[in-house]
Amino acid sequence: MNLPKQSRWKTKWFQIIFRHDTKNGRLFDELLLVMILLSVSIVFVDSIPKIHAKYQTPLYIAEWFFTLLFTAEYIVRIIVSPKKKSYIFSYYGIIDFTSVIPTYLSLVFIGSQYLIIIRILRLLRVFRILKLVRFTSASLFLLHSLKHSREKILVFFGSVLILVTIIGTFMYLIEGPEHGFKSIPYSIYWAIVTVTTVGYGDISPSTALGQIIASMLMLTGYAIIAVPTGIISSEMTKNQREDKKRPRTECPKCGNEEVSKEDFFCSHCGYSLKSYE
Repeated sequence: MNLPKQSRWKTKWFQIIFRHDTKNGRLFDELLLVMILLSVSIVFVDSIPKIHAKYQTPLYIAEWFFTLLFTAEYIVRIIVSPKKKSYIFSYYGIIDFTSVIPTYLSLVFIGSQYLIIIRILRLLRVFRILKLVRFTSASLFLLHSLKHSREKILVFFGSVLILVTIIGTFMYLIEGPEHGFKSIPYSIYWAIVTVTTVGYGDISPSTALGQIIASMLMLTGYAIIAVPTGIISSEMTKNQREDKKRPRTECPKCGNEEVSKEDFFCSHCGYSLKSYE
């Protein structure tokens, strides 16, 4: 049975806009990638005082051109999406919305247009069109490892917070305001800067005892930095072993191993996978 003309139009544009594994969808994402990079580049260039003063009007027009373009795209995404509410409140839906809002806000709040830089997050959607699926999967793999090690990391950071609070308080009592440790919070700030081995140099101990404590805190900092790395690495190794046990799928036509059961088409050759299990 033939679909109504309006339904066919929505289905066609849904595949172009939301499907990254079709020829037209890939072309759309490549064009979108260029538009995003150009719009972000304009924000970078516009922040340079000399260029802003000389080309203020052309940059302003270009900024609004891209904003209206992305606004139209966002509206079309809502129209063709079969689950409009799900898209609007999804991660990418929120990113798409927030990427166009700053320019409109600049009409009321001067300078807010520079928040357009958040538009660069939209590049996450189009990674796969440049055969970067493996990198997208790697990022998801890392996020999965971070998620499963969050309890251990939270306990670790809680312990570090307690440590710098105690050390900062001691340094306030030992050094005092006369040596730059003006308050306990400021002394805790010094302890955090020291334990992370950043060392801004804006404040440093002057007494012998304070320098001994600072030296011990610096040495402790090297060990502390290694702890979260070890926690995440352990979780990644565990997840990697589990991932190797999962069954793999591939395109029956070209053998592309980046195919998943959720894909409708092969991203390499465009072969239809609807009937492929």
